[in-house]
Amino acid sequence: MTADHTQAPVLEALADYHRSGRLAFAPPGHKQAHGADPAVRAVLGDAVFLGDVLASGGLDDRLTRGRVLERAEELMADAVHADHTFFTTCGSSLSVKAAMLAVAGPHEALLIGRDAHKSVVSGLILSGIEPVWVEPRWDAERHVAHPPSAEQFEKALERRPDAKGALVTSPTPYGACADLRAIAEVCHRRGLPLIVDEAWGAHLPFHPDLPSWAMDAGADICVTSIHKMGSGLEQGSVFHLQGDLVPPELLKMRADLLGTTSPSVLIYAGMDGWRRQMMLRGRELMGRALELAARVRESVDDIDGLRMDGREEYCGPGLADDLDPLPGVIDVSGLGITGYQAADWLRENREIEAHLTDHRRIGAQITHADDEATTGELVMALKDLARAAPGLPEAPHVEVPEPARLRLAQACLPRDAFFGPAEAVPVKEAAGRVAAEMITPYPPGIPAVLPGERLTEPVLRYLRSGLAAGMNLPDPADPSLEHIRVMK
Repeated sequence: MTADHTQAPVLEALADYHRSGRLAFAPPGHKQAHGADPAVRAVLGDAVFLGDVLASGGLDDRLTRGRVLERAEELMADAVHADHTFFTTCGSSLSVKAAMLAVAGPHEALLIGRDAHKSVVSGLILSGIEPVWVEPRWDAERHVAHPPSAEQFEKALERRPDAKGALVTSPTPYGACADLRAIAEVCHRRGLPLIVDEAWGAHLPFHPDLPSWAMDAGADICVTSIHKMGSGLEQGSVFHLQGDLVPPELLKMRADLLGTTSPSVLIYAGMDGWRRQMMLRGRELMGRALELAARVRESVDDIDGLRMDGREEYCGPGLADDLDPLPGVIDVSGLGITGYQAADWLRENREIEAHLTDHRRIGAQITHADDEATTGELVMALKDLARAAPGLPEAPHVEVPEPARLRLAQACLPRDAFFGPAEAVPVKEAAGRVAAEMITPYPPGIPAVLPGERLTEPVLRYLRSGLAAGMNLPDPADPSLEHIRVMK
C-alpha cells in the first residue's frame, strides 16, 4: 500500500489531544503550562508546554493502541527507503551507540573510521567493544580528514577477519562523503553489517544533486540527526535499518537499554513534521538551498583572502568520494587569522554565528531555511571580516602535526583505560603515558586523543597550541590542559 505522506501522526494526535480538553493527573507537572513560572512562560511561550505531553497515557493511550509513534516511524522509513525506522529524543549520540551494540559486544572487534565522533568513542567505553581503526584519507595540504575508502576497509578486514562489522562517518561535518555503496559491498561479501553515522545527512534523500544516502547505498544501519540539517528540534534523531543482518528487535532492545523512558513529544512532533515537509516539498526546498550555497560560494571566492571549499578542494584521488556543499566550509587562512578568531569576530561584531571552527576554517551552514536575505547578511559580514582582519591580533600558531604524527598508538581498550586506575600528571610529563580520558576539539567533535592511546609530544603540542589559539576542549578533566589524566 502506498504511504500517505500528507499525514503527520504525531502532530495530528497532539492536535486531537488539545481539542479533547483532556485533564491529566499525570506528568508533566506543569500541566499544559498552568504551573509553569510566568517568567519562563514569557520567554518560552505556552506552545512549548502545550506540546509537552506524555507519549503513552497522553499522546496515545496507556497501551499505545493508536500506534501514533509506530505510524510516524513507518512513514519515515518509507521516506528514506528503509525497512524499519526508530525515533529517539536523545540525539544521534544515543542512536550510534545503539547501532554499535546491535552489531558487536564486549571484546568483539568493530571496524571504525578514526574520524568518528566522540559519541562513538563513548560507545566503545560503555560497551567494551574493541575498535579496529581505519585511517581517514588525510589532506596534508589543507589539514582536513576525509572518510576512509572501501579499499581501506577491505585491507582492515583482511587484517581482522574476526570483526563483526564496520562503522563509517559520511558525510563528515565538513561535507566530505564516502563511497558508501563500495564499502557496503566490502562488508556484505563477508556477511557483515555496515553502520553509517549519517548525522549530517538528514537532507540527502530529498534532492538528486546531493550525495547518495546510506539506505540507498545498501548500508544496514543508518543514524541521522534531524536537527542538524533538517527542521527538527535539538536531540531529534532517527536510526534506520534494512536487510537481515541485524534483527530489528535486537536493535530496538539495544536502543531501549540506553534511551529515556520519558521521551519528548515535542521532539517527536518536529521529526514527524519535517518528514512530511520534505516528502511534499523537499526537492523544491533543497534545490533552493543548493542554489543559494552556489551563489554564496561565488561571492565568498570574490573576497580576497577567503575561499569556500568545494569539490575541487575535497574530492579526487586519495581524498573524498563526494561532497555536500551545504555545510559551507570557508577557509580564512588567507586573511592571516584562525577560524577561532573569525568565528569570535563574526559573533561579537556582526551577530553572525558560525558552526564548525578549526585552526583555518569556519562553517557557514546553508539549509532550506535560508534565503537571499540571510545569505546576503552572511556575505556582507564576511566582507567586513576581511576588511577588519589586518587589525586583528596576530593569529596564534596552531602546531598541526603531519598525518603520521597525528595518530596515536592504541595501547589498550578505551573502556579499560577510562575505568582503570588513573592519575593526573603535568602535561610536560604526559608524553609516553597512556591517556585515561578523551580530548576532543569541539566542534566538530572528533577526538584527538582517546582513552587507551599513548600520548606523544606532537599531539600534545597541537592541543596546547590549539587551546591557546581558541580551540574548545570541553571534555578533559582539566580544561586548561595543564594536567592530563593518564593510566597509572
